[in-house]
Amino acid sequence: MTVPAAVGSPADACPGFLLALESADEYAAIETALGLVDAGVPAERVLLELVAPAQVEVGQRWASNEWSVAQEHAATHISERVVAAVAARANPRPTRGRIVVACMDGEWHALPPRLVAEVLRLRGWQVTFLGASVPAAHLVSYLHRHDAHAVALACALPMRLPHAYRMVEACRRSDVPVVVGGRGFGRDGRWARRLGVAWAPDAPAAADLVADERALRRVPPVDLAHLADDEYASLVKRRAALIDSALADLRARVPGVREYDAVQLDSTVSDLGHIVDFLAAAVFVDDGTLFTEFVEWLTGILVSRGVPAAAVALTLDHFAGELRDFPRAAGFLAGGLALLAQQAGASAR
Repeated sequence: MTVPAAVGSPADACPGFLLALESADEYAAIETALGLVDAGVPAERVLLELVAPAQVEVGQRWASNEWSVAQEHAATHISERVVAAVAARANPRPTRGRIVVACMDGEWHALPPRLVAEVLRLRGWQVTFLGASVPAAHLVSYLHRHDAHAVALACALPMRLPHAYRMVEACRRSDVPVVVGGRGFGRDGRWARRLGVAWAPDAPAAADLVADERALRRVPPVDLAHLADDEYASLVKRRAALIDSALADLRARVPGVREYDAVQLDSTVSDLGHIVDFLAAAVFVDDGTLFTEFVEWLTGILVSRGVPAAAVALTLDHFAGELRDFPRAAGFLAGGLALLAQQAGASAR
């Protein structure tokens, strides 16, 4: 067992906590967190200044290929156990109304909204946490059976924004205010504003927002008039055909792809699907930065795993040819190709 150091603040405890996550030592991780609570550090600080930044580091280590998927999953599971232990030690009693917290349909990153749920609980709200990937119909059914002061919805991946909009609209039809959060809405909440929904950058801001009902209901107007051109709907309909044609193009232009085993092939198909989905999301909100930010992120992930950036450029070029009659999608693809060309030029220098 990793022995946690005697430290006085979450920042001081972070290195030991990360070591416990790295070695999959659940007991040491929990002991570290509870030691802080027992020493008088507020539970909210332990969650936001120890668990949350450690989880960001876990994600970065996976992205840079320092940790495997299994290591990332183990660390995330332990962090979830730590959150549960801290919540049980604090054991607050609700003095305010019900807040329902859930992940968007198709969204499986449940730890960040769980942290939001526990911060809300610590501030006196009665919280129902519905967990990962909640279908809109199931959420609305729950709201019809249980009165809720507000719904807090999380989205980590911008490609889920079309699903997010449908969930937000479903909640509104139930006359329940909605607050959203997560990097899926942009670091500054720009895509939340496009969808006409209140956005909070972090758990404390979400707690402040749900406590101010006037601010919660004072939302910007929905800005999706561009969807009238039907480009988004047409792109979604072509998803499967685009993936198939891109895979065939890679096999023809990159001989090594023909030798891929089943695992490599599944991974490639998944990446192609993500490219189409992020492109569709960019068209949905009419913002090319959504797609270029994704291209930069995906390229970094693939390069760390030995896949050259040129392979991404080949796929974007193929999609540009297939979607030349889709003006916004073609423009966003051109932006992605320009980014890759710029990166290649910088590397050459």
